[in-house]
Amino acid sequence: MRTVYLNGEYIPENKAQVSVFDRGFLYADAVYEVVSVMDGKLVDFAGHMTRLDRSLSEMKITGAPDAAAWEAICRKLVSRNALNEGMIYWQVTRGNPGDRSFFWPAPGTPPTVFAFTQAVALEGNPAAQTGIKVAVLPDLRWGRADIKTTQLLYASMMKMEAKALGCDDAWMTRDGFVTEGTSQNAHIVTKDGVLVTHHLNRDILHGITRKAMLELCDGLVTAIEERPFTVTEAQDAAEAYVSAATALILPVVAIDGVVIGDGMPGPVTSALRQAYINWARETAI
Repeated sequence: MRTVYLNGEYIPENKAQVSVFDRGFLYADAVYEVVSVMDGKLVDFAGHMTRLDRSLSEMKITGAPDAAAWEAICRKLVSRNALNEGMIYWQVTRGNPGDRSFFWPAPGTPPTVFAFTQAVALEGNPAAQTGIKVAVLPDLRWGRADIKTTQLLYASMMKMEAKALGCDDAWMTRDGFVTEGTSQNAHIVTKDGVLVTHHLNRDILHGITRKAMLELCDGLVTAIEERPFTVTEAQDAAEAYVSAATALILPVVAIDGVVIGDGMPGPVTSALRQAYINWARETAI
């Protein structure tokens, strides 16, 4: 049985309990991170730690473990669950105030800290060879998509809507421009070899995989443009792909029924995926 971490204890998953008054349960008042594991090592731990700290700061949640404590938690979970490849999920809620109230609990209320492992095929993901098809759907999320909160109901709804449309996932649009996927950043490569990716603002999550990927583009693209792009521009692109911690880099071969390129993973996407995998293995701790 899987061992999870909850508030300082490593316990079997069926023994983990959280109060019904926890604000993560009642209000989705919580932030989270997902760290990839390859060869039993943590991929881009420092990047995820930095983003978690930012999310906690933006939400004004205090009392969470520091980087050294998180690293120790992750290593113990990897060991206890014999995880070679997959992910570790971290979650910090504002805690249990003892009753329901829209107002935040008194300072000093301890946060609820939870983490678990999950085996996921990263390098061997079949979608890397076939690509994925995305539907285009409206982005109706709240205005702080840059904070990685557990408020994921709309993303889940859009994944199900995309599935109902015969697609693998969705790209969301706001004011006529693609923001991002439901749980991934979205990118295109133009026919001139320019990589276009939405700039960092409050409309998208500041992807850790996205950041690393952009640093691996030298020699693979002619230029990088951080700006919004339209659905039409994406459908006319030579290639399209997504990036995320557990997806790594995955090709998109159709957008709203329009085939991208020749309908197969493109050379830039494939090269970037391999470059990222090599980098992840070399730098994982």
